[in-house]
Amino acid sequence: MRYYRRFPDWLRRTLPENSTARTHAILRKFQLNTVCQSAKCPNMQECYSRNTATFMILGKVCTRHCGFCGVESGSLGEVLRSDEPERVAFAAQELGLKYIVITSVTRDDLDDEGAGHYAATVRAIKAMIPDSRVETLTPDFHASEDLIARVLEAGTDVFNHNLETVERLQKIARPQADYRRSLTVLETAKRISPDVVTKSGLMLGLGETESEVFEAGRHLLSAGVSVLTLGQYLRPTAHHLEVKEYISPGRFADLANRLEAMGFQKVVAGPYVRSSYRALETYSRLPVENTGCPGRAKHDEILLGGEKNA
Repeated sequence: MRYYRRFPDWLRRTLPENSTARTHAILRKFQLNTVCQSAKCPNMQECYSRNTATFMILGKVCTRHCGFCGVESGSLGEVLRSDEPERVAFAAQELGLKYIVITSVTRDDLDDEGAGHYAATVRAIKAMIPDSRVETLTPDFHASEDLIARVLEAGTDVFNHNLETVERLQKIARPQADYRRSLTVLETAKRISPDVVTKSGLMLGLGETESEVFEAGRHLLSAGVSVLTLGQYLRPTAHHLEVKEYISPGRFADLANRLEAMGFQKVVAGPYVRSSYRALETYSRLPVENTGCPGRAKHDEILLGGEKNA
């Protein structure tokens, strides 16, 4: 295993020259959080310069304490703002988005763990932008079928829940979560809504082996997942888990090819790939006949017309 004191060359890149001011201004106007800022995402400049962002609802404080995550944590989250769903919808409209990704902190302190707020946000977006697609990147809701159903029945088009890492490293990376529970979440979502695209993601570089990555892939396929993202784990601060290995772009490409050969409809892999990175572009590349979404082709003509928002 190789250790690096500095980033390897393939992690060095030029930031986009386009201004991010418009996106920042709209987010400030509607007083919204994004996972881009809260999780210190390395793609924020690129995404903001393309007038897109992943909205983070349910506040800024997560009730879990994952060893890889840069989001603030605490035993209690913030008081919910009932108008947040409408503010997200207005911001998405002003940004010109046709494909909107919503994520959140985990809210174990709420009776419904935030599922009702997710549902309200999806409905608000669909009412404001009827021809939009909405991807929800959710916490595990303790695998509650009722809570998962609430999010799906609101009109979710893509249900995303991250496995994050291989089974052996789960308790190190996210001690309050559970590998099998996350698989159950994804399996339940697919069973409730077979037409919805299900998606998950893994971070690499925490010390996993390739065989463990393929094992996780098999488990995700068995749970009905059709889209997988693979990205390089980057340490948010010195207090977080150490990076054990930097994966080269060539290895990411090889993993993607081999995982797609196993049965995934789409694997997006690369050092800077994150769950919602260029999510519209990923969605648009799925085989229409395999998504189970009636009328999707017609809708996607509209979506792809605005692919600059991907």
